[in-house]
Amino acid sequence: MYHAWWFQLLIVLLTVNIVVCSIDRLSTSWKIVFIKKPLFNLSRFRNNTDNEYFVDSRSSEQLKDIYEPFVSRGFGYIRTEQTEKKGYCIFAEKWRWTRLGVYGVHLSIVLLLVGALIGSFFGFDGYVNIPEGEVVNSIRIRNPERTQSLDFGILCEDFDVSFYDSGTPKEFRSSLTIIEHGKPVFKKDIVVNDPLRYKGINMFQSSYGPLPPKEVTLNFTSRKTGKVYKKKALVGQQIDIPEAGGKFVLKDYANSYKFRGRPIGEAFIGILTHNNGSSVEIVLSLRFPDFNRMQKGDMVVSVSEYAHRYYTGLQVTKDPGVWVVYSGFILLIIGCYITFFMSHQRLCIDIVKKGNKCRIMVSGTANKNKLGMQNKIKRISERLIDLKHST
Repeated sequence: MYHAWWFQLLIVLLTVNIVVCSIDRLSTSWKIVFIKKPLFNLSRFRNNTDNEYFVDSRSSEQLKDIYEPFVSRGFGYIRTEQTEKKGYCIFAEKWRWTRLGVYGVHLSIVLLLVGALIGSFFGFDGYVNIPEGEVVNSIRIRNPERTQSLDFGILCEDFDVSFYDSGTPKEFRSSLTIIEHGKPVFKKDIVVNDPLRYKGINMFQSSYGPLPPKEVTLNFTSRKTGKVYKKKALVGQQIDIPEAGGKFVLKDYANSYKFRGRPIGEAFIGILTHNNGSSVEIVLSLRFPDFNRMQKGDMVVSVSEYAHRYYTGLQVTKDPGVWVVYSGFILLIIGCYITFFMSHQRLCIDIVKKGNKCRIMVSGTANKNKLGMQNKIKRISERLIDLKHST
């Protein structure tokens, strides 16, 4: 589904929709954020219902000189204007740029969608089975089913598997080597969740399975003399049976063989050809070494030794858009933090001459979290009163 044209078209349309909606609303926020000299409406601050008031006996000029350094420490922008009756108004604001936080969230979603499209168009997700000691330079892609060539070869030098007492696999490990121009350039042992990464391609340990052993040591036991003969055999190679007993060839290997409907586990299947030309199929069970004694013949055949041989199953992926997706996630976290936990805050300290004293009004606004701004105005007012007593 993720690689279907109609699904990719939906992602493109969603991306275009987010971009168009963001651009449509961005102009208003842009004028507020990047204005050189922001406008302050004093009457709007005076009409706020949550303003803080107190009185100070010092002159308005003295208070202005005291309050300006204090306000500048907490706000990025500060401006002082003279008002009627020889008063002053100190305007300040900070975090004007936080109004763009929501557009950061929009951009992060666009990056996530674009990263998904890049991975869908230019990446792949496939698999490959590599027998021990062999090299492959292509994989199978799941959807659509096709072959993907690689710019290098993958050699499985060794495969090891360990088991629990119950017989279930405990850990399987592949020793992989990257081959380029006939030379090894990179080696790593991989296990589940610890992939090999090379040139943007990830190789994950996914599965494994048994392979027919290349060489098997067989025991030929004479029914007449009881003598045991050992012979090495390769799958598909015909060998002579001792005591002129005919010919024998290992035909196949089965990981789970059923004899008359009952499973007997791993087994080799061989063909024994007598001197008179007749042949019979022989099953060599690895779990039951004397299984062949039930069959007639002058020789009892059994498996003496063999080396386990496996293939390693790898999931091979490439996603060139992953860093775009990671960037989108990081930007999404930052954008959400700015959007929900930060706000554009404005402060107004109005100093009005009242007879021999001055009345000070502390007011403020915020585009988000207005209750938090009210608490901040109270703290600023208390701090200004403390400045009154400390000077």
